[in-house]
Amino acid sequence: MKTPVGLVTVALTAAILLTATLVIATGTRGEETEFPSSAGALEVRTFARGLVNPWSLAFLPDGKMLVTERPGRIRIVSAEGQLSPPLKGVPDVWASGQGGMLDVAIDKSYAQNKTIYFCFAERTSGGGRTAIARAKLNDAAGRLDETKIIFRQEGPLSSGNHYGCRIAQADDGNLFVTLGDHGSHRDQAQDLGNHLGKVIRIAPDGSAAAGNPFIGRAGAKPEIWSYGHRNGQGLAINPASGDVWEVEHGPRGGDELNIIRPAKNYGWPVIGFGLEYSGGKIHESTAKDGMEQPVKYWVPSISPSGMQFYTGKLFPKWSGNLFVGALSGSMLVRLSLNGNGVAGEERLLQNLHERIRDVRQGPDGALWLLTDSSNGRILRVTPSVK
Repeated sequence: MKTPVGLVTVALTAAILLTATLVIATGTRGEETEFPSSAGALEVRTFARGLVNPWSLAFLPDGKMLVTERPGRIRIVSAEGQLSPPLKGVPDVWASGQGGMLDVAIDKSYAQNKTIYFCFAERTSGGGRTAIARAKLNDAAGRLDETKIIFRQEGPLSSGNHYGCRIAQADDGNLFVTLGDHGSHRDQAQDLGNHLGKVIRIAPDGSAAAGNPFIGRAGAKPEIWSYGHRNGQGLAINPASGDVWEVEHGPRGGDELNIIRPAKNYGWPVIGFGLEYSGGKIHESTAKDGMEQPVKYWVPSISPSGMQFYTGKLFPKWSGNLFVGALSGSMLVRLSLNGNGVAGEERLLQNLHERIRDVRQGPDGALWLLTDSSNGRILRVTPSVK
């Protein structure tokens, strides 16, 4: 007996939809993925896929989120994991080398002002530099309105490397931002006359924030908060203390975790724990008077990117811990803290074999990750219920 063509079509369509639903719910290979941890088994599920080198994730109050892609795009991700078309109104982005669209952050008063901040590599004559923009998100129209570049990094230009750039907004509304040394200009990280290798603190309009340590000092940029950094790609404010913490890439070894204090010199490239990629010497030593020591450093490098203090309830054993994504390390690093010191380290999700570009805590208390590849994913990490 032959089955009517119409019934075959309906059956095939239903099967395709069911398969697609299972793939979205359970991961890249169509299967649930569990990983061991000190808090019990972790369940990792794919929430969204098909992103090209996603760089940053930010949650909106309505359950949606923003995600950036390094080629120069910002998208809205629905509460069901659907990706919007790229938002209109984004400035021209120089997506070359390590540059492109980088971090995105939601203003603390977003519910009232719809304001977001983002940073990106901006092309200029002879190279690129980090720029920071502010805009209003028009979700319904799929665009950014009133987009304005509020800050441009000054100093020798980049040929494509070491832009930074992470944003953290303090309770007073001011923005802390990491700015890279542009790779081939490492000595400029010690020069207060430019923004290379610095953490800056700016007001929401891009001006130097009141109380910055170098305001009024001749030859120093007023936006600078700290200096002597290489390529900061993680920045977070510790909710327990209000301190600003940063992670930055070392060269061959010497990635650093730092607590950022005003006017302090963090030593790059004078002191450090790394080598040239060729194996040659970079630093004078590992310590020097007047230069800060890291809270922790990694040799060999893990290439830290993205960081989050955990305050959720899904992982009560990990309350107050610091999570750091790792690129070359292809893992999620959990650091238990003792005041301003690191008491222990746990390396998670190593069998995932994915470069972790960003880590965020969601409103649901889950850990949310971005995987950095040409088919990047948004992952949701929760305790396993099996």
